[in-house]
Amino acid sequence: MSSRIPGFYRLSPEDRRAALADAGQADSQAVSTLAGDGLTLGQADLMVENVVGRFVLPNAMGMNFLINGQERVVPMVVEEPSVVAAVSNMARLTRAAGGFHADSDASEMIGQVHVPVPEGDPESVAAALRQALPRLTAVAAAVHPRLVDRGGGVRELSVRVLRYDEPGHPAESMVVLHFVLDCVDAMGANMVNTIAERLAPHVEDITGHRVGLRILSNLADRRLARARVSLRPEHLASDPEQGRAVAEGIAAAWRFAWADPYRAATHNKGVMNGIDAVAIATGNDWRAIEAGAHAFCCRDGQYRPMTRWVIDAEGTLHGSIELPLQVGTVGGPIRVHPTVQANLRILGIETARELAGIMAAVGLSQNLGALRALATEGIQQGHMRMHARTVAATAGAHPSEVASVTEALVAANEFSVERARKALEALRSRT
Repeated sequence: MSSRIPGFYRLSPEDRRAALADAGQADSQAVSTLAGDGLTLGQADLMVENVVGRFVLPNAMGMNFLINGQERVVPMVVEEPSVVAAVSNMARLTRAAGGFHADSDASEMIGQVHVPVPEGDPESVAAALRQALPRLTAVAAAVHPRLVDRGGGVRELSVRVLRYDEPGHPAESMVVLHFVLDCVDAMGANMVNTIAERLAPHVEDITGHRVGLRILSNLADRRLARARVSLRPEHLASDPEQGRAVAEGIAAAWRFAWADPYRAATHNKGVMNGIDAVAIATGNDWRAIEAGAHAFCCRDGQYRPMTRWVIDAEGTLHGSIELPLQVGTVGGPIRVHPTVQANLRILGIETARELAGIMAAVGLSQNLGALRALATEGIQQGHMRMHARTVAATAGAHPSEVASVTEALVAANEFSVERARKALEALRSRT
């Protein structure tokens, strides 16, 4: 079984599916599902309200990944050109260095029960809740008894006192009951929200105050995923001197992102290009992931990059990433969507923690590709080469004509629709 299939990008979609099967990366059921229409209208109607149709996005494969010594083909759903190519190219580049190493924390999600205290002493309210924590813990633990059998369950409860104090507005105190739930292989939003709802009347009884919000937090900082890679200059370029220059360019670009939130925002958008694509392909809530990841980037008071790239005394470039990844392999749309099920089979994972580690590695690979391009040819040249096929189609090229029009755009280094139309006219005049 191998994720390294040379020339995969040159194959037709049909031949790519066959190649995945031949390489042991996709069983017959997954291949059949990917070849079909995927989600039916009836299935879509079960997932959300007011359904009138289906909106289809490309389902691609990130190739060449070696993560923790295992070959991984990574499903990615994304519409932006160059994302899958960059991820696959960087995964191939890192293989000579042993690939990526990844891990993740237990699937612990945070829930909150919010108690506004407009009058009185918030500290006394907090003290009453702290005294009642054993009772509240028992209530929370009883909500999902089967979760305990699977190794999860309530891990802790705590109480926080907060204060809203903005100039020009009345100050307000509030007390928050904070609880942590290990959701095992579920993302856990519904589980956490159910516990928060069950706790609310008990909190009101204990405090004598009405509960405000009771909901999960998407700042899942108890559920971090990490990945790392180390690259020598010879891994980055055939000429070691050039490799050292590329490494320094990558490290310098990272330092820019660390110092400047304007740059960090774009830096992190590139990371999420990869992570979101895997989240969508596996039926996970990419909006929750985005919210938690970006909030985590502000933990020291300034918005920082999600990754880190530094060069050690021996000239080795070390890349790493750490961010919250609240993902699941069971529940929600994962059970309903047939293409999601096929993608999970191709990915070959058994747990949500495995998925989180893989997603972190994909984000780091995507960031490596972006920074390497910025440090060498610039981001636009490679991106526009990948975008050229879309430009050709926009100009009216039929599928059989797209490759020739794309070659003409690349040769001219101009990627406008007008240039594509001229290339198409020239092509048709010759045939």
